[in-house]
Amino acid sequence: MSVDTPARRRRLTPPRILLHGFLIVVSLAWLFPIAWAVLTSLRSYDYTATNGYVSFGGWTFDNYVTAWRTAEFGQHFLNSVYITVPAVLLTLFLASCVAFVIARFSWKLNLVLLGVFTAANLLPQQALLIPLFRLFTEVPLPEFMSDSELLYDSYWGLILINVAFQCGFCVFVLSNYMKALPRDLYEAAMVDGASIWRQYWQVTMPLCRPALAALATLEVTWIYNEFFWATVLMRTGDKFPVTSSLNNLRGEFFTDNNLVSAGSVLVAIPTLVIFFMLQRHFVRGLTLGASKG
Repeated sequence: MSVDTPARRRRLTPPRILLHGFLIVVSLAWLFPIAWAVLTSLRSYDYTATNGYVSFGGWTFDNYVTAWRTAEFGQHFLNSVYITVPAVLLTLFLASCVAFVIARFSWKLNLVLLGVFTAANLLPQQALLIPLFRLFTEVPLPEFMSDSELLYDSYWGLILINVAFQCGFCVFVLSNYMKALPRDLYEAAMVDGASIWRQYWQVTMPLCRPALAALATLEVTWIYNEFFWATVLMRTGDKFPVTSSLNNLRGEFFTDNNLVSAGSVLVAIPTLVIFFMLQRHFVRGLTLGASKG
């Protein structure tokens, strides 16, 4: 005698049909720009100029070769690595330190500290454009750290600005995650003579790996795709990250949209690779955070 599973006993009610229909429409609307960019990047400009974009034909990979050479993506990909990797590592380290203090210790300014870090994400970045630009043009750096001998037009400036704006979100997520960890672990560690640093590094951090992996995936995507500050705080074209180098594909009086689409697809590939590599940890981290929070 077979027993029906709960999934088999579910009936397709009108609300459920509407829900699935809504999710399908949203998914298609979300995927359409990506599919359109890929389709456009694989077609020659001459063909689309003659037959329009709502047509099929003129397939070619020349746009990718031309985009790679024109925008000098090889060098600019390295620039993005120089900015993204230190910024993500520094953001997670500093945010985990602050989150550990908020979650582990009880003191009067606990919620105030969390509120300060969280409120920083609510401030529009454009509102700080002028004061930060003036600050960056006045803060000196040694010549071996910056060719301009200033924080302006240096990798350090972009690393610091990304860390400053991303720490708040990471502190909020990690502090809630750490608060769910059993306090018996810390009491046992204190009995064994573990210092505060060992409690943080050897007890807390290994247990936060799923949350750190989820945050690392998000932070790599956000910092890698950052465009605004790189355009404002950089002036040397050879130092621009790969997202800003897409401007090299635009002409003064004419823009080849097929070429720009090919460049956009090339720029998006690294983040897609990182997401699929960390997808299991990403989903696990979000799930555990939701169930524990």
